[in-house]
Amino acid sequence: MPHLVPLLIRGINNLSDARYCAGMGAEKLTFVLDPALPGHLDTKTVKELAGWIAGVELIGEFDQLSAHEINGIAAECGLDAVLLHSFRSAIELAHIAPPVYLELASEDAQSVQPLPDSLVGLVIELPEITTIETLETLRELSSQKPLWLGPGLNPERALAMVEAVQPAGLSLPSGDEVKPGLRDFDQLEAVFEALEN
Repeated sequence: MPHLVPLLIRGINNLSDARYCAGMGAEKLTFVLDPALPGHLDTKTVKELAGWIAGVELIGEFDQLSAHEINGIAAECGLDAVLLHSFRSAIELAHIAPPVYLELASEDAQSVQPLPDSLVGLVIELPEITTIETLETLRELSSQKPLWLGPGLNPERALAMVEAVQPAGLSLPSGDEVKPGLRDFDQLEAVFEALEN
């Protein structure tokens, strides 16, 4: 089902979320694969989850691992891209084989100018309160690189950000199962429905 903008769902850690989000039309799913990050998954689990879904871009989230380690995990899991939690030099970025997205804190968005050409996009999780200055910075960034904004699971805020910034897409958090096979999708479903085109 088409949405106003493409959707990236972050931190998939269970089959219920993977299948639900792919079925609801999410374009990209991320898996946390760096042991330095909370909630990381092993490669075996990611490969199992990925085997149940089709038609979505699979992205691995990394922070401290080297380019060589990232490349090995990306190849093993069949990742389409990676999302880095910390800035790397242009030389380091050149050694990462898959396309690279970079996560920035909204307050750091100005400090990384100019952005490396090799980045395919930026992901920014928004703070609770978004100022006019922040919106202006986000609009400027979205004119330079594809920008994926994280408004949380708030349907009204998601729509407002699409209208105010016109990002490449929205980044939404996945969740945890209550127990294997049991998951409450009410909040996520509300955002999906609000963004239906």
